[in-house]
Amino acid sequence: MLENSRFEECSWLRWAADTIDDAEICILGIPFDGAVSLSKGAAKAPRTLRELSIDLSDTTDEWIPIREGLLYDAGDMHPDLNWDRYYASVEKEALRLMETGNFCLFLGGDHSVTIPLQKAFGTYQRKAADHPDPKIGIIHFDAHYDLCDEYDGHKWSHACTEARALENGVVRPEDLFFIGVRVAELDELELIRKNPGITTITAMEVHEKGMEYVLQRLAEHFDGYDAIYFTIDIDGLDPAYAPGTGTPVMGGVTSIQLIRLFRWALKNLPVRAMDIVEVAPDLDVNDITSWAALKIIHELFTAFSKEA
Repeated sequence: MLENSRFEECSWLRWAADTIDDAEICILGIPFDGAVSLSKGAAKAPRTLRELSIDLSDTTDEWIPIREGLLYDAGDMHPDLNWDRYYASVEKEALRLMETGNFCLFLGGDHSVTIPLQKAFGTYQRKAADHPDPKIGIIHFDAHYDLCDEYDGHKWSHACTEARALENGVVRPEDLFFIGVRVAELDELELIRKNPGITTITAMEVHEKGMEYVLQRLAEHFDGYDAIYFTIDIDGLDPAYAPGTGTPVMGGVTSIQLIRLFRWALKNLPVRAMDIVEVAPDLDVNDITSWAALKIIHELFTAFSKEA
């Protein structure tokens, strides 16, 4: 199921460690888009991001060099037409990478791939915790809630991501924090009504109340948490900043707002793993959306380089 990790076109390997044990960040691609509800194309994102990484800067925007020996690219999970088998394989490989103790970055794919990734995260965090009931949270950056119990006739749609996280016991409703949402299905609103602990900051609130409000809410909400999974659906950005995605929605968060959010979260919250999903290169304009995703990846590399 797993492709070789040494892609000739992947220039972020100039920051690669000799072995997985020497790295601090593990990367895994999940090039699967069989669960989208509108336009496909996200399966091509992992390869495109690796190819474009040749032009990532060797320094941060504060002129700090990205540190050598930082990452280990574990390759891609081959798509499989058997969803049960494929998701089980993704979960198993993600858990293996998490068990190294490294920060894990996963590259989708559509948002359905987050289902096995978050399941692995919950399993690992409960095994690794030094007390029996660790507090595990999810920050979900997205135009959509992805809280549908079922969509297009199945439960593994990209619209069901966090419904499965609740069902699988990864988190409780009060551990879910949504940012950037501006679309909702009726059954999602009913689920939220029944679970008032679910927190939402809409895209409009981000614009009207400002980023300081967002960061304060996050700090208060996740105080005392042991581990957080950060899932970034690129369509959380306004289509002006991310046109290459399958379900674009106008009125989204700006690029600089997402950068501020992500940079702050890495510094101030126990974010231990993340994914970037729904980048669809064939739908893009001048690779704008891929570059948005790569900027977030570069921010991750920056955070770990600052710690050196």
